[in-house]
Amino acid sequence: MLMAQICSLFDYEKDIAAMEDSAVTHMLRAVAVPVLGNMCYVFMHGLNCIQIYGAEKLHKALTQRSIDQSLITVSNHVAAVDDPFVIASLLPPSVLLDARSLRWTLCATDRCFRNPMTSAFFRAVKVLPLTRGEGVYQMGMDMALSKLNRGEWVHIFPEGSRSRDGGKTMGSSKRGIGRLVMDANKMPLVVPFVHTGMQEIMPVGTSIPKVGKQVTVLVGDPIEFDDLLLSLGRYPNISRRALYDAVSSRIGNRLEELKTHVEKLDLELRILGEAWQPEKDRRVSEIMEQVDWEAFGFGNFILGAQDTSPVQPTHLHSVEARNYSWGLKTNPIAKNRYATMGFSYEGGITSRLCRFMDPTELVGFAAKGLMMSSRKKEKYLSSDVTPLRAWRLFLEEKFQDLGYI
Repeated sequence: MLMAQICSLFDYEKDIAAMEDSAVTHMLRAVAVPVLGNMCYVFMHGLNCIQIYGAEKLHKALTQRSIDQSLITVSNHVAAVDDPFVIASLLPPSVLLDARSLRWTLCATDRCFRNPMTSAFFRAVKVLPLTRGEGVYQMGMDMALSKLNRGEWVHIFPEGSRSRDGGKTMGSSKRGIGRLVMDANKMPLVVPFVHTGMQEIMPVGTSIPKVGKQVTVLVGDPIEFDDLLLSLGRYPNISRRALYDAVSSRIGNRLEELKTHVEKLDLELRILGEAWQPEKDRRVSEIMEQVDWEAFGFGNFILGAQDTSPVQPTHLHSVEARNYSWGLKTNPIAKNRYATMGFSYEGGITSRLCRFMDPTELVGFAAKGLMMSSRKKEKYLSSDVTPLRAWRLFLEEKFQDLGYI
């Protein structure tokens, strides 16, 4: 019976190797993994604001471990796109180009392997199938162990599924991560990391990632399990399940510690970002003032030569302060009409237009532009006048009414 089980396991390992070594799979993987990884890298670093602490710990584990030393990374799970978005953001582009050095991960069959098309795609990007409810002794876990025994990198979410409260709390670590650590031929190097902000990029129930969000990632030191190995030597009768639970509990506790720390870092970054917001607005204003608006038909009356002074941020809480920031004290005609408009930075294009236009007039003008074909008798909205020309005539008329022309 024992020999039959060993032969069965050997045949299973050969089946896994045959599936992974197929030429078609290698070709697809060599193209799909670098393309997907670099797309995720650009998305996270180019379209969002991501701050990473301790990335060198993961880089060291990837580049300086021995050939037969496998790597397991563990992290919290708050969004459907945590992998590959967060993992890609942690790696340098040179690593992302090598499909062989990138991670394997596990995904539920009812989510990633629903049909032959999705199965082929996820297999090409190094995803292994995991069947919910079949426990730690199933084919997907055996395949992950096979990768670890070959010195490769496997990423796993110890919680098993993503958080349902937007990452506010973490679920307990499942027994599966304990099996991967304890049943590998050689103790893997286990590197934890925790992130926050992905719940804003991909909230539960959405299907399209959002941009312009802040994400903070903290990579921790490798987790040691030497004492558990000593316990196994001292107490040979200890059950494997007890060892699995001890490993998963230690990993869960470390992730909880990192989560508390990363949330503090994220809060500090958000406070710092709010403090720098006036500086960001000033830079945007400077860029806008360098645009040749005359080429767009607005002429030099939108940004005059006298407006070269930098914009000073103001924190306005009263009508009088807003009047001062707009320069309305020098314009008594406009003072009473537009003092309640909520712009708080002087010198910008929007606030300059607001000196001369009431919000209701802006809406009215937009409505006129939509009905150009039916209201050809308007004096500056004839059929031969373009929308840009209409804007110009409209602004000139407002300037005349206010005595500027």
